Amino acid sequence: MMSDNTPDAFRNVGRKPGLQIWTINNMKMAPVPAQAFGNFFEGDCYIVLHMSEKKGSAQSADIHYWIGNASSQDEQGAAAIYVTQLDEHLGGSPVQHREVQGSESPRFRSYFKNGLIYKKGGVSSGFQHVDTNSYNVLRLLHVKGRKNVTAKEVEVSWSSFNKGDIFLLDMGKSIVQWNGPQSNRREKLKAILLAQDIRDRERGGRAQIGVVEGGHEQDSAELMKVMTAVLGQRSGSLKEATSDDKPVKEQSNNVRLYHVFDDSGNVVVQEVAAQPLTQDLLLSSDCYIVDQSGSSVMVWKGKQASKEERRDALNRALNYVKAKSYPPSTRVEVMSEGGESAMFKHLFKSWRDKGQTQGMGKTYSAGKIAKVDQVKFDVMTLHARPELAAQQRMVDDASGQIKVWRIENLELAEVNPNTYGQFYGGDCYLVLYTYLRGNQQQYILYMWQGRHATKDEVTACAFQAVNVDNKYNGAPIQVRVVMGKEPRHFLAIFKGKLIIFEGGTGRPGVVNPDAAARLFQVRGTTELNTKATEVLARASSLNTNDVFLLRTDRICYLWYGKGCSGDERVMGRTMSDVLSKQDKQVVMEGQEPGEFWVALGGKAPYASDKRLQREEPPHNPRLFECSNQTGQFRMTEVDDFAQSDLDEEDVMLLDTWEEIFFWVGNLANKTETKEAWNCAQEYLRSHPAGRDRDTPVIFVKQGHEPPTFTGWFHAWDPHKWSDMKNLNMNKSPVGGSGGSYGAPGGPVSGPPLYRIHGGDASPGPLTPTSPSVQRGQTFVTKTLSPSSSFTPSFAAGGAKSPSAGAMYLDPGLLVDKSISELPQGVDPSHRENHLSDVDFQNLLGTGRLDFQRLPKWRQNDLKKKAGLF
Repeated sequence: MMSDNTPDAFRNVGRKPGLQIWTINNMKMAPVPAQAFGNFFEGDCYIVLHMSEKKGSAQSADIHYWIGNASSQDEQGAAAIYVTQLDEHLGGSPVQHREVQGSESPRFRSYFKNGLIYKKGGVSSGFQHVDTNSYNVLRLLHVKGRKNVTAKEVEVSWSSFNKGDIFLLDMGKSIVQWNGPQSNRREKLKAILLAQDIRDRERGGRAQIGVVEGGHEQDSAELMKVMTAVLGQRSGSLKEATSDDKPVKEQSNNVRLYHVFDDSGNVVVQEVAAQPLTQDLLLSSDCYIVDQSGSSVMVWKGKQASKEERRDALNRALNYVKAKSYPPSTRVEVMSEGGESAMFKHLFKSWRDKGQTQGMGKTYSAGKIAKVDQVKFDVMTLHARPELAAQQRMVDDASGQIKVWRIENLELAEVNPNTYGQFYGGDCYLVLYTYLRGNQQQYILYMWQGRHATKDEVTACAFQAVNVDNKYNGAPIQVRVVMGKEPRHFLAIFKGKLIIFEGGTGRPGVVNPDAAARLFQVRGTTELNTKATEVLARASSLNTNDVFLLRTDRICYLWYGKGCSGDERVMGRTMSDVLSKQDKQVVMEGQEPGEFWVALGGKAPYASDKRLQREEPPHNPRLFECSNQTGQFRMTEVDDFAQSDLDEEDVMLLDTWEEIFFWVGNLANKTETKEAWNCAQEYLRSHPAGRDRDTPVIFVKQGHEPPTFTGWFHAWDPHKWSDMKNLNMNKSPVGGSGGSYGAPGGPVSGPPLYRIHGGDASPGPLTPTSPSVQRGQTFVTKTLSPSSSFTPSFAAGGAKSPSAGAMYLDPGLLVDKSISELPQGVDPSHRENHLSDVDFQNLLGTGRLDFQRLPKWRQNDLKKKAGLF
């Protein structure tokens, strides 16, 4: 029966990028209108199709089927069958996901930026479509979450409230937001955006929104009258806050690969390998299951697997989950060869997509040292195209200025410029690199840690890095570099003369024990990617693909392996001149004199495969939010991330595989920064692909992001946090010309996101029923304290109150003006200082100024005069 209905069910499936949603109604797929996206009835099942267009590749698709907690087994079975058929209809390339209410994947949640609303009932309860002109609504929504918000319909009663969460009393024409006294600023902001989303999409922008601060209800008398009329008088105390934290299975390196096949009518699941997995284990003729300790189960379908095996893949995954007694909420994904999800690829030690390119150059890894093919860097190209800078891990062409210090007696000691590029394994160094971008100086501070340095020296290195950072007002990007794991840009700044000695020290006056022979492995093809690393002076250390320098007390041998290129030989010759002033003797592999082997302690086998290097494939970057605002430190992945996901109250971790970035928001606390570092170490240690724990770690501060960081974000806005560009924060993120937040698919309302009124700062009091309130308006009636304010805060400038007699200027000379258009003497970052109180308050009331961004003296002055902050 279902097969006969399939052509009609998929007749209107669009191929354009975007979201399409269906619900299962009488075992058939019924389309959900865009106005209702994000609303899910607990008694129903849904199918969600997301089509995306990727740069330089074909269109990709994800099919999710969402299971409500109160849905029937028949509906769940129908949804699973439709997902399989929809997958076939789209050519078998989409990734299939099973989503369970309350345990949705980050990717699924990313489609609904303003949150998910769980509604009571289902199709049988009368849901057909959303009428934006209907106000016959009465419901209470319990809002939870900071990054991924969910709102669940609960009993319309005071008994549903608690002190820690936020509740929306939705009455159709008006929505009252009640903030629990223990809720935080971020939760309040997310809730107001959800309320506006409901207003714009479900009410055509016509509903009015009011906010009540729990614990200070007396400040919102009019709104409390409305709430009391609906909920009755509140008696007794409210329930205590409930934790937002759920037991979440963290990433585990206990990953196993199983071969799934049919044996005489019986399905057999046979273990193939454990982590770290490699791509060559997957054969196109078969299907496989990857089990990540029960936190997720993924099915891979080979292109040449039988049609029956491919069609039955999802059902086999569900049976596997049951057989393992995993919880029903276990995440399940099904994908075809060539259409693997980013998460699936991250479980493998190496992964190469067919025909993928490497950008301007390719990276190789053999042993412990990276080798980069020749790449010609154009500074302007890297600055204009940050995605190239990110892929190449180069902020510029390395032509900037450098300064080097060594840690001596736990203090900084300047290094003689004549020895720049010579690093000893018994030392720690700070390297400050200065370069220009847009006529402004930028800084990178490398902390190089020798393998044999003491713990005290490593600690002192980090401590002194903070001092240098403070000297430059926090502008430097800090990069932790472990000996032997130097990032590409670090190699480049030493112009092909980087030498790493295994031990010893570069401190003046200290005599290092000089061995009879020292062997150095040279890798690189240009001065941008070459370094020499000391290895054991043994024949077994040689490698046929590389150049080696053997320095004895009387001569320096330049040994060329058969697999090295002409460019590598040239760089080997250059490096030999830096390393030794002695006579040089070129030795070709296979033509070594006896003295050469004697110096190495005798001839012995060594790596002689012609090309041991393997290309290091690019991996999709992953972004994690690191926060302790719920009282417990957590790392939460942000799927399909964008610049807007960088929260200035948190620390964000960006994993680009070769490097780990820490982005530190201006309002992040020290505990989060410290815990994030510890968590990064655990993240690398437990990674299922067997990650290198010495992966370079880069600290980036908000407002000082290099192109190697911004290049991983689509459409990065360099002025997002800039004072001069954000006097008016109330810009619609969906392309509106102004006004408040507009939900995708809904109208963009005109008035400001926050209309603050009361006291002397507004023409007169406004209430939810005031006729002067415009369509789509959001207003606040509570006296807000700095701790309870939920307005988005950007980095406030540190300007102080102007001196007596300061000149106030006409607003037209200050607002929406470029730097060149400002009057002489006006600081672009603090132009508010030159506004009179009257003009200042008028602009604040129109939404063209953001209170949280104002200097502290301005904020305090407003609190005293207006009495509403």
